[in-house]
Amino acid sequence: MKAQAVPQLRRRLGRADLRAVPEARRALRELLRHWGEPGQSEVAELLTSELVTNALVHTDDGAVLTATVGPSALRVEVRDYVGRRPAPRAPAAEERTNGRGLVLVESLADDWGVRPCEVGKSVWFELGAEAA
Repeated sequence: MKAQAVPQLRRRLGRADLRAVPEARRALRELLRHWGEPGQSEVAELLTSELVTNALVHTDDGAVLTATVGPSALRVEVRDYVGRRPAPRAPAAEERTNGRGLVLVESLADDWGVRPCEVGKSVWFELGAEAA
């Protein structure tokens, strides 16, 4: 019996190229057309755009986005080349429109974390297909 291919998205993101954020959302939306419960793909798009934006704004290099659809969950990773670990923080009053990316990831993802790499780190989250 032939193993079925795992649906996956992999994109290189250019240094400080914020046009990559809507492009990443569109590519993820296409990958997730038939995945999860109503609303799940929108949550995945939101969290992905937060991680991509963080990688492009807070590092001096590009990043790599990987999204893998497994049998029971979606895993999204954004790898950058800076070892500094991100930390969720509530935005101050003057930052209400930014500074909330990891707080959203922490509150909406089923699981998330930071994995150190030989060079840099990978920030990831998972969403279960059945969660709403």
